[in-house]
Amino acid sequence: MSEKSANKQVPLERIRNIGIIAHIDAGKTTTTERILFYTGRTYKIGEVHEGAATMDWMEQEQERGITIVSAATTAFWTPYFESNLPKVEYRFNIIDTPGHVDFTAEVERSLRVLDGGITVLDASEGVQSQSETVWRQADKYHVPRICFVNKMDKLGADFLATVQDIQDKFGVTPAVMVVPMGSENDFKGVIQLLDRRALFWKDNAADTEPTVMEIPEKYQAQVEEQRAKLVESIAETDDSLMEKFLNEEEPSINELKIALRKAVIGYKLVPVFAGSSLKNTGIQVLLDAVVEYLPSPTDIDVVRGIKPGTEEEIERKLTPEEKFAGLAFKIQTDPHVGKLTYVRVYSGILKAGSYAYNATRDEKERVGRLLLMHANKREEITEARSGEIVAVVGLKNTKTGDTLADENDPIVLEGITFAEPVISLAIEPKTKADQEKMGLALNKLSEEDPTFSIKVDHETGQTIIGGMGELHLEIIVDRMKREFKVEADVGAPQVAYRETITEATQGEGKYIKQTGGRGQYGHVLLRLEPKDRGTGYEFVNEITGGAVPREYIEPTNKGIQESLERGFLAGYPMTDLQVALYDGSFHEVDSSELAFKMAGSLGMREAVKTAGMVLIEPIMKLEVTTPESFMGDVIGDLGSRRAQIQGTTTRGNVVIITALVPLAEMQGYVTILRSMTQGRASSVLLPSHYDEVPKSITEKIVEERRGVHRR
Repeated sequence: MSEKSANKQVPLERIRNIGIIAHIDAGKTTTTERILFYTGRTYKIGEVHEGAATMDWMEQEQERGITIVSAATTAFWTPYFESNLPKVEYRFNIIDTPGHVDFTAEVERSLRVLDGGITVLDASEGVQSQSETVWRQADKYHVPRICFVNKMDKLGADFLATVQDIQDKFGVTPAVMVVPMGSENDFKGVIQLLDRRALFWKDNAADTEPTVMEIPEKYQAQVEEQRAKLVESIAETDDSLMEKFLNEEEPSINELKIALRKAVIGYKLVPVFAGSSLKNTGIQVLLDAVVEYLPSPTDIDVVRGIKPGTEEEIERKLTPEEKFAGLAFKIQTDPHVGKLTYVRVYSGILKAGSYAYNATRDEKERVGRLLLMHANKREEITEARSGEIVAVVGLKNTKTGDTLADENDPIVLEGITFAEPVISLAIEPKTKADQEKMGLALNKLSEEDPTFSIKVDHETGQTIIGGMGELHLEIIVDRMKREFKVEADVGAPQVAYRETITEATQGEGKYIKQTGGRGQYGHVLLRLEPKDRGTGYEFVNEITGGAVPREYIEPTNKGIQESLERGFLAGYPMTDLQVALYDGSFHEVDSSELAFKMAGSLGMREAVKTAGMVLIEPIMKLEVTTPESFMGDVIGDLGSRRAQIQGTTTRGNVVIITALVPLAEMQGYVTILRSMTQGRASSVLLPSHYDEVPKSITEKIVEERRGVHRR
């Protein structure tokens, strides 16, 4: 099998931009490895548990057996089974995304540029909380999906219970495409319902091609029953098929597949397949399904955006003949070529050595080289056409979520939104030499990762880094050490508290300074109102009749924002409030931008005195999977952590406990849970929302913070 050039041109309708999304440990990377093997992209199957997976190429990924950065690759597939499709090559641009919640940004940005997704589920665990999170993320960007119920050979595997879970938890209509033959150790293969085809796989053979056989008698009744359900659910999405169905005419397989494809792209049905990636079972069926049911760029037809500087909505057809438009969805620092910017080309053609216009930032960028990526290997190409995903070398100012477009006909596509960091820690370089390198390393890492923040605490002089969880920050510090050779001391993780107000109030800010010569004069009246959680800060200009001249409005806002950043209760940033500037006065000679900036800050200090200030903290959604015998201990321990138990469900001999719990109470929880359950329980923590901190705990935090700042 020769390594093919990944840059063969195929017609747009034969391109599939797909992502593989799932809960941690559902077997996502193993599934990707099998896909790469069967599409001829790799000679040998890489295994996660041996630290040899192709897509997990970072040292940390291989050591931990998890995916951290989404890897992109290009592969080719010719439909395996006889069907309505021509036996020609299809091009797959595949992104393997992380399942761990700490790397949610990687999932978010990958989903933004994909046309379709494969959701991998664990047959014994069903739909877990992180699966729900990535499913909702995919909903946000309208990504059609198919489901692959993996690990059918695992103890406790239950295909139909997982299908029920898909219906209940995702709120979609599953279209069951296969009947698995056996489960756990007896899992032998699958029966394709539409084609009535039984596929057996020889266990553990290296080249596991399926053997097509007659449907065993014991499955015949089940196959006919499930097939009738499948035909009915497809017919319900298509008027002409419904008519046939009601007249008891049998639609052809071809008609059913065409209607199902339409239903998948229109979010009406989600096809469900089954197999075992580790045992190489069911992958060919899955790859054919990607071709048959997931959209090509032509199915999506147009991408919408706005004309820069206006609110006017414009469209681009997803064809090479259109004007160029692409979205930068990921930045990566590469040791060999420097900064790589991953771009999904939506329309037109991008040529190496040309210029691209960054419509988001109104800047012209030079496109140096274009690379097709295969995990961390690369192949140089001269142009990227509509529908492709490439890495660009040479872009200096383009950030994640920016639109690159034709300068003469610009468009700004929908960007990508990221969650705010919920945890932070102080980091200090060990030596003077590390000091300089650390700044450089942190900046490069924050360019790559939009959920990673850096700021300096001016009172203590410490550098504070923020992220989505303890593991996230641990990996960042580890990467700093390995990739940038920076040694640093790290403080204990700190929770990202915020401050907010509970009552509407007003405040006056007057800054008057009379020195020799010209003085300073700024005077503002502010009104503060609380807003809903998670809505952030809003500034409203209510000045009429020029009480405050226009040029001093923005400086006032700046002064307010700077004071919000410092906080007033315990030095944490303030959020979820509206500040209205409704009156003020100025002096013809003495007023200046600086004076109004100071007045804005002073007005805030005055107003918050009567605003009912409170601390709010990140609340996490926790899901613990534990053997039944430890359930009491686990729930008792959660009670001591201020947790609110949402519910428990039993699946086989394990119990899944869901709870809402403050992040502040969850440090080191994984270790404690393991020791409490003899290492048999696992947990997943997801950001949920911010909520008020109890008064007694607030007082303690305020006291501690003031003590630190006094020192």
